[in-house]
Amino acid sequence: MAAYKGLIEKYRNILPVTEKTPVISLNEGNTPLIAAKNLVKKLGFKGEIYFKFEGMNPTGSFKDRGMTLAVSKAVEEGSKAVICASTGNTSASAAAYSARAGIKCVVLIPEGKIALGKLSQAVMHGAEVLAVDGNFDEALNLVKELSNKYPLTLVNSINPFRIEGQKTAAYEICEALGRTPDYQFMPVGNAGNITAYWKGYKECYTSDSDRYPLPKMMGFQAAGSAPIVDGHPITKPETIATAIRIGNPASWKSAEEARDESGGVIDKVTDEEILEAYKLIAACEGVFCEPASASSLAGLIKYIKQGYFKNIKKVKVVCILTGHGLKDPDTAVSNAVSPKKVKADIKEIIAAINL
Repeated sequence: MAAYKGLIEKYRNILPVTEKTPVISLNEGNTPLIAAKNLVKKLGFKGEIYFKFEGMNPTGSFKDRGMTLAVSKAVEEGSKAVICASTGNTSASAAAYSARAGIKCVVLIPEGKIALGKLSQAVMHGAEVLAVDGNFDEALNLVKELSNKYPLTLVNSINPFRIEGQKTAAYEICEALGRTPDYQFMPVGNAGNITAYWKGYKECYTSDSDRYPLPKMMGFQAAGSAPIVDGHPITKPETIATAIRIGNPASWKSAEEARDESGGVIDKVTDEEILEAYKLIAACEGVFCEPASASSLAGLIKYIKQGYFKNIKKVKVVCILTGHGLKDPDTAVSNAVSPKKVKADIKEIIAAINL
């Protein structure tokens, strides 16, 4: 088999690239679709559940899919610097791909509102990281203005090349299943990802409507940061799921279009529901995702409990896990059981593990 060279080379025929486009890649994409067989039994679910684990991308999140294309096009256009606002994952990805391209990266983050795992990545990749005294939405407004006035290429999800790159995950799911899922559950923060998946699924449907019928898009925001659900921007969004702590999503309208066109929903789940799902994914399936990712399973559990699927059989559900758990080690440690202390004695160890 030919070596995998990243999603631009694999999906070149469906992406806005030419032979003149310099491919800036870290071999992103090609992430696993994992059957959650243990959770199916535990939840008593009459169907199949799969996790699309985007935490296996090079910088540990789905952002790499869009960033490879955004940075490649920026270099093609002669840009010497990119800029973004970020709650964490975008900064890590932009910094890594900028380093790969040999161009400057400027990142604005909301002060004190970013997980250390993500901040450390941006710093190590050499980005100019500036902590803004404000929230993500304020930081995004600043980078929009800066990119309009100065030679800085904006690489947030409002950059159309980001959406084009991220849509490839829908293609991968269709390839892995041999069809589209019936339902896709996923986190919604700035709402670019639900927009991108829907675009990818619609393109698959256009190519073969019988094989790739359109799935229902089920998006979930955190209860303390749910502007789309609540119907208005949230000035001070709060949630333990930092990756979706966004009060005024840039792709709000297109997310609603994905919901409405697919016959799906955009709903919210509490931090308690997110943390419970976060622990279940790791303990039951051996998959360690960041808290925001777990809002997808939290949403599925909520709808199972509500009886949403009681008259539906053999349903295929894909839950998107957007980032790796090592992005936010503090949350993992603070919610884990502390290690038992034992003496260096075999009998005491056997007693402690209750073998």
